[in-house]
Amino acid sequence: MVAKFDTFEINPIHKGDAWKICNLCVANADRLNRYFPKTLEQNLNPTLSQLFVEKMIKQFEEKETFLFTLKHSDTRELAGLIYIKELDWTIKQGEFAYCIGYTFEGQGLMSKAIHQLSQHAFSNLGLETLQIIAHKDNLPSVKVALKNGFKWVKTLANEFTPIGEQSLDMELYELYKQNTRKDLAGF
Repeated sequence: MVAKFDTFEINPIHKGDAWKICNLCVANADRLNRYFPKTLEQNLNPTLSQLFVEKMIKQFEEKETFLFTLKHSDTRELAGLIYIKELDWTIKQGEFAYCIGYTFEGQGLMSKAIHQLSQHAFSNLGLETLQIIAHKDNLPSVKVALKNGFKWVKTLANEFTPIGEQSLDMELYELYKQNTRKDLAGF
């Protein structure tokens, strides 16, 4: 376990997660389709999810992408997924991407999870800069960034193209290791 808060815990992905990830993705397909189309398409059935989990475990071990699960400690229900991706070890930078299931939204869980994983990334993974890239209309994601002390850096023109849509400008937020103590004092 990487971290625990309230009645939830954050863990690295493991082999037993495939069914839960499949269930989360299928139940939340309409919301994942826009910003997480690759994760969704790789988890549309249990067989695909097993292959996805195996691939993500290998990437985790090789420090290419870190995928964490957010689960309820008692029921073991999967509430969300959190990636640290786009890792650049030369400048010690990584990007958060996250999603939460319908039944868990609006509880501040992702803000708390990003707080915990930011500390983990700085203390245990050796990262010095963390990024969140969000569309300006994705207010819950923007709120997660701001609540965790991430600062808006710039607009990234045509950064992301959802399936069947025009390219979207995205907002870049960053958090730096040396700023975490004062920025995260609210937690």
